Amino acid sequence: MRDGGAITERPDGTDPTVEMHRDDMGDKSPRTRLDLPRRQADPTREDLPRRRQVPDEPDEPVVPYDEDSSGPRRRTPWRWVVRTFFLVVALIVGTPLAAGFYVWYVAREDVRTHSDAILVLGAAQFNGTPGDVLEWRLRHALSLYQAGVAKHIVTVGGNRPGDNFTEAGSGKTWLNEHGVPASRLVAVPTGSDTLQSMIAVGSEFRKLGWHTAVIVTDPPHTLRSRTMARANGIQAVTSPTRSGPMVYSRDTELHYIVRETGGYLYFQLYGRWHDEP
Repeated sequence: MRDGGAITERPDGTDPTVEMHRDDMGDKSPRTRLDLPRRQADPTREDLPRRRQVPDEPDEPVVPYDEDSSGPRRRTPWRWVVRTFFLVVALIVGTPLAAGFYVWYVAREDVRTHSDAILVLGAAQFNGTPGDVLEWRLRHALSLYQAGVAKHIVTVGGNRPGDNFTEAGSGKTWLNEHGVPASRLVAVPTGSDTLQSMIAVGSEFRKLGWHTAVIVTDPPHTLRSRTMARANGIQAVTSPTRSGPMVYSRDTELHYIVRETGGYLYFQLYGRWHDEP
C-alpha cells in the first residue's frame, strides 16, 4: 500500500485489518475498511429539487426561428402574394396543356359501337357538291353504315349567306347517290357552327326517340363535338376519319389541335352555360 501498510486476513471471516506502519505517528492500532473514507455518489436528476408545478397558461403562437438569424422569422403578406401568383401561372399554363393532351388523346380513339344513327358533321359544300373535308367524312360514314354500325345516317349543317344548298342537304344527296336509301337518311340543315348543329340534332333525336350516335368528323374535332352532343342528351362516341385535308401533315394536325383546344375550353367555361337548348 501507499503508506506502507499491510492487510491481514482474519480467520473468523470478518473484515480484514489494515496495519499501517507510521514512523511519525504513535497510533499503532489496526484499521479496518470501515475506517476508510467512503466515496459519495454523484447526485442525479432525481436527487435535484423538483420545479414547482405552474398552472397551465394560455397557448401562445409559436414563432419559427431561422437558424441563420438572431431572432424569430416573421411571416409577411408578400409570401402569400408570391404563392398566389405562381398558382395562377400554373393554372394558366397547365390547363391548356392538359386540355390539348385530352384533345389529342380522344382524336386517336375509334369507337364503333352499335348505335341509333351515324352522325356526320357538316363542312363546306360548293353549289351542292361536298368539298374535300365533307366528302371524306361522308365516305367514312358510308363504310360504317355498310358495316352495320347503325341503320340510319344523320347529316348536319346549314348554309352560308348566298348559298343555295345546305351542308346537310348536300351530304344527304351524296349518300343517296352512293347507295343509301332515302328512308335511312335524315338531314338537319340547321346551324352555322358545331354547337348550333348539336342543339338541333339533340332536338331531332328526341322527336325520333333516339339516344345513341357515332359521330363522324376529323380527329382534332372529336372531343369538342362529342362533349357538345352529350350536353344535348345524345350518348355519343366518335369514329374520326383518317384521310382528308385535316390529316395531311403533322403541322396541319397540330394547328387544328391548338384550335380545337381553345374551342373546347371556351365551351366548357362559357358556351355550356349560355347556349343550352
